[in-house]
Amino acid sequence: MSNGIENKVILITGGSTGLGAETARYLASCGAKVAIAARRKPELDKVIADIQSNGGTASAYVLDVTDKVQVENTVAAVVADFGKLDVLINNAGLMPIRPMAEVNTDEWDAMIDVNIKGTLYGIAAALPRFIAQESGHIINLSSVAGLKVFAPGGTVYSGTKFAVRAISEGLRQEVGDKVRVTSIQPGAVDSDLKYSTSGTAAETVLNFYKDAIPANSVARAIAFAIEQPADVDVNEIVLRPTKQEF
Repeated sequence: MSNGIENKVILITGGSTGLGAETARYLASCGAKVAIAARRKPELDKVIADIQSNGGTASAYVLDVTDKVQVENTVAAVVADFGKLDVLINNAGLMPIRPMAEVNTDEWDAMIDVNIKGTLYGIAAALPRFIAQESGHIINLSSVAGLKVFAPGGTVYSGTKFAVRAISEGLRQEVGDKVRVTSIQPGAVDSDLKYSTSGTAAETVLNFYKDAIPANSVARAIAFAIEQPADVDVNEIVLRPTKQEF
């Protein structure tokens, strides 16, 4: 077990499947106490059962990150259940890829609500507690599409991930003396995110993900950021499949 992770209480949004679930499993195997939040209770229960069967500690919380009251209540419940919160991982995200000319404003709204507002609501709930205890770590999932615009098709998605990266850096500058902040920029990772796309771009997205790296790769990167000594803040991590150019 890692001394930098063991016994830390870590809340992961979007933790019922894919990258979030794999991160929960990996951090629990490192000795963390994991709180997993997502909308689908049956999927959450499967991850919890898996972790507990391997000797880990985990609890599930039903959460829609677009509802700021639910986010605040979930963070409060985690603190009540575990006695503290050490790390928040804002992982919940959507990635519907579609040319802007198709003008699907419902998808635009959904990405803004989940990818940007969901991240901000998580920060709003955790940050006052972290500042009060003068410690804490906020990890936000951005994307390589937050480094370079993923176009055609991913323009709005890129906009949301550029925003997450900018929010992460600004937050670091504001509260970095007390709270660590990390932005993770993955490339193609094997997760449910690729299924957010429907319509004309679905086949293109699935082809892009044929060389995807396993979600455990991102879980290990997140663990690396968490396990550092308190005076070390890993601000950004970019990781891709070796074959990926974008």
